[in-house]
Amino acid sequence: MRQSTTEYVAAEVRAELGRQGHDNNTWLAAQLDVSEMWVSRRLRCVTEFSADDLVRVARVLGVPVSQFLPDTAPARVA
Repeated sequence: MRQSTTEYVAAEVRAELGRQGHDNNTWLAAQLDVSEMWVSRRLRCVTEFSADDLVRVARVLGVPVSQFLPDTAPARVA
């Protein structure tokens, strides 16, 4: 079964948080000035990240927004 874009984005944000040593929602919530529930709902795919949300998260983590998005380049035919 193929992963949805929402699931992909949440997984990439979780992965980057882990790479940077942030193992819970508390740190990200504090950086974004939102509740831990806000973070939790997005990381569990209950609520989708908006484009604005992703820009804010990317800035806080110091990574490009594109890191959280799936590759959409069309497949090349040989």
